[in-house]
Amino acid sequence: MEALVRAARAYPRHIIMAEGEDDRIQSGALRAVSEGIARVTLVGDQDRILKSDNFQNGLPDGLQIADPAKSELIAPFAEEFYKLRKHKGITPEQAAQAVLNPLAFAAMMVHENHGDGTIAGAISTTADTVRAALQIIGTAPDTELVSSFFLMILNKPHHDKKGVFAFADAGLSIAPNVEELASIALASAESFQRLIGVEPRVAMLSFSTFGSAKHPKVDAVSAATALAQSRAPTLKISGELQFDAAFVPSVAAAKAPNAVIQGDANIFVFPNLEAANIGYKIAQRIGGAEAIGPILQGLAKPANDLSRGCNATDVYNLIAVTCAQVTD
Repeated sequence: MEALVRAARAYPRHIIMAEGEDDRIQSGALRAVSEGIARVTLVGDQDRILKSDNFQNGLPDGLQIADPAKSELIAPFAEEFYKLRKHKGITPEQAAQAVLNPLAFAAMMVHENHGDGTIAGAISTTADTVRAALQIIGTAPDTELVSSFFLMILNKPHHDKKGVFAFADAGLSIAPNVEELASIALASAESFQRLIGVEPRVAMLSFSTFGSAKHPKVDAVSAATALAQSRAPTLKISGELQFDAAFVPSVAAAKAPNAVIQGDANIFVFPNLEAANIGYKIAQRIGGAEAIGPILQGLAKPANDLSRGCNATDVYNLIAVTCAQVTD
């Protein structure tokens, strides 16, 4: 996180927070602005935001409010939203109503270059947050699949192994097939390299390690590993692996002595959303790992999703990550 914060401070970006009336959003945004890692726009009811205890002394430099109900941007946003969604049967009147929604308004600000990235999810569901991003910001060129990952930071005294790890896909892909698992692995490796600056080492997780169990689900993970390897021959990737063989060198030496990954994986691709979502929450709540995300990948511009159980530090961290995702 320190490296990400330094990178964000070197190139501060303009981040649009769709849930500007939430206290956690306000506190995280204030910290980001005060530490110079971003400029922030809070989307929401202007009067409610200004009545918050956070702003009794007014708004600091670098932070502003965008109230959809009062914004002069509503008319052009409605026109653009109609163009984007008329093929789905939306009417101009429905478009005008839709962009009043803070999620849509924030995404439209990014789409129309009034901001570099957007964040929501402290109040809204992942489904609603991602829907706004997909409908308005859209996917990046040649994107096969929009997916997500969590950055898991192990930095407590009881963590025998410390560092930053990625868990994918813990937010979007419910039951990925072979091709989708391979895409998640490749996208996560690229995202990890860009954000953390460390060579990605990918473990494709299963309840089996190199054939120790026989099942079609095991075969799917093995096939996805082979497909990802064929698409990125220089990528360090192994699968199928159980988590202990991917994380603990001594277990890897016993279970998978010939694997490329020898208990040193930093990216863990789970076979489905159930396993990934449960896994990251166990690591966070029982293991004490710091979880940042879900971070979306495959969009034309950054749009990220918070957990509804987030705190102000989570908001601040995701602002830093979103800044780092911006490409000029």
